[in-house]
Amino acid sequence: MYIISGAIAGVLGGGVFGAMMGALGMLPMVAQLVGSDNPMVGLMVHLIFSAVIGGIFAAVFGKRCTRLAECAKLGTGYGVVWWVLGPLLIMPVALGMGPQLSVSGISASVPSLMGHIVFGVILGATFPLILGAFGGPGAKKEGAGS
Repeated sequence: MYIISGAIAGVLGGGVFGAMMGALGMLPMVAQLVGSDNPMVGLMVHLIFSAVIGGIFAAVFGKRCTRLAECAKLGTGYGVVWWVLGPLLIMPVALGMGPQLSVSGISASVPSLMGHIVFGVILGATFPLILGAFGGPGAKKEGAGS
C-alpha cells in the first residue's frame, strides 16, 4: 500500500501545483512533452508525473515516514530535488532546449520552484495520512509515543 498511498498523495499535491501552473499559463508547455499544446492535456501529463513521483517518494521514504512534520520536511526537500530534475533538466532536454542551469534559466524557473515546494509539502504531509487510511502505520503527531 506504500506505493499506492504515495501515488494518491502525489496526485493531491500535483492537483494543487497543477492549478498554480494553470494560473501561470505553464500547462501548454507540459503538454508539448506529448506533442500537444492543450492545457488540459498538460494537466493530465502533470498529474501522471505527480502520481509516479509520489510513488517513488513512498518507495524511498515510506517506511521511515511516520511523523507528519518529518514527512512534510522530507517532501519539501523532495520537491526541490524534482524542481532541479524536472523543469531545469528533464523537460527542457526533452523539448530540445537543453539543460536550463544558467542564472537566467534558474531565475525564470523560480515560480516552478514555489510550485514544487507546495507539491512536496502536500505529498509529504498527506502520504502518512493516506497510508494510515489504508491500514498502514499512518501518521504520528510529533512527540507522541517515542
